[in-house]
Amino acid sequence: MFLKANKSGVVLLAALLLVSCSEYQRALKNPDISKKYEMAERLYTEGNYKKANRLLEQVAPKFVGKPQGERVMFFLADSYYKIKDYNFAGYQFERFLKSYPQSDKAVEAAFLGAKSYYLLSPRYSLDQTDTDKALSKLQQFINAYPESEFLAEANAMARELTTKKEKKAFEIAKQFVKLGKYYTLDFNISAIASLDNFISDHPGSVYREEAYFLKLQSSANLALNSTFSKKRERLQDAVVAYNAFMRYYAEGEYADDARELYEDIQKELEDFQALEVIISK
Repeated sequence: MFLKANKSGVVLLAALLLVSCSEYQRALKNPDISKKYEMAERLYTEGNYKKANRLLEQVAPKFVGKPQGERVMFFLADSYYKIKDYNFAGYQFERFLKSYPQSDKAVEAAFLGAKSYYLLSPRYSLDQTDTDKALSKLQQFINAYPESEFLAEANAMARELTTKKEKKAFEIAKQFVKLGKYYTLDFNISAIASLDNFISDHPGSVYREEAYFLKLQSSANLALNSTFSKKRERLQDAVVAYNAFMRYYAEGEYADDARELYEDIQKELEDFQALEVIISK
């Protein structure tokens, strides 16, 4: 008895799906724009965003300048967002805002447009053009709507993207540090320059302490392995790097390692000065 009822339910569901599909197919081919829109809105409300999107693409140009245009354009942009086509979502939300800047949906559209670009941002090791665009859009949103209910999320996304960009810049500098340990001294010079730029460009970075330490490490490596003519100046530069690190992070994670490096620098400096005395005689 139960098996028969279960089969009947399956048949009924299949029939409903078939009717629904045929309705949708008819709507796609129907030249009546109002019928297309009616079906599109119903599908959108039901959460069938992919099918709704296809119909909305067809009807949106016909509603430009009409009272329903605002609603249609928002649904179109949001349907792109819901199906995770973030490139088109960002573009369509921008179009919506340009067409309806005073809309009740303007704040939500601005936020979702910015979030679309945020969702396009790749991992830190790849090109960060989309990240730059997302940060720009998020900052525009934060500036335009400082009282928005979306403000906290927008700030969190902006911080995440900023950290991602910092990580990329920091990883580039770290590569020079690694190369400087095993290859030519020129890589230490590049590492020091990159780390100086990073510290200057990202004063609030979560990587700041490590950047100061790596600059000290590279400065020490450069100094300890330099030729006689350049050794004194580079040892003194390493001492400056040590003092800069200790000024901020005397109790930090790398403080003990920094002190060990400083001892090596000081010993080398003493030996160098003794050698200078011998040579001068």
